[in-house]
Amino acid sequence: MLPRVSHYWSDQPEVESSTETVDVALPDVAFTLLTDRGVFSHGRLDTGTSLLLREAPVPPSSGHLLDLGCGAGPIALALAKRSPGASVWAVDTNARARALTAQNAERNGIDNVRVAAPDELPTDIGFDTIWSNPPIRIGKSALHELLLRWLPRLTPDGNAILVVQKHLGADSLQRWLERQGYPTERIASKAGFRLLRAVRT
Repeated sequence: MLPRVSHYWSDQPEVESSTETVDVALPDVAFTLLTDRGVFSHGRLDTGTSLLLREAPVPPSSGHLLDLGCGAGPIALALAKRSPGASVWAVDTNARARALTAQNAERNGIDNVRVAAPDELPTDIGFDTIWSNPPIRIGKSALHELLLRWLPRLTPDGNAILVVQKHLGADSLQRWLERQGYPTERIASKAGFRLLRAVRT
């Protein structure tokens, strides 16, 4: 299963719930997001996720798409609205995050998001794209383990779009991905964040 650490990457957050609503308006889609304490980016759309949602290439119109580490679900909801013919899987170890994502999909009338804990997702599904603002702060070893679990599930023509802060190792992660056999290019850079696109060889 995905690494367990304290804070928003824990299975069960220890902080009390305190919800706050955020309106997300992107150039092509908009939705309302209920956020909560103990889940990444409480009360706002964080800078890295905003960059990913604004600068990532158009996702596949069908197939299986993965939001890895979904939090309250902004990536999953954007993918689902942009690709209504696709099945969007929203995966997180955090039970509160999964509940929020399911609730947010329902409140926005989105019916193609499927929320799952990591071990609940069928093992025979391949992903046409993976979008993620990965939990860099779990540590390099745990992050590498996480990525090596999910990147091999890309379809032959699939790609992974990852947003990572420069000062938290975006450039070294790019080099590491390439050494693992995933050619990686930087497709955007803003406010100290790198947007990386990794493909299968």
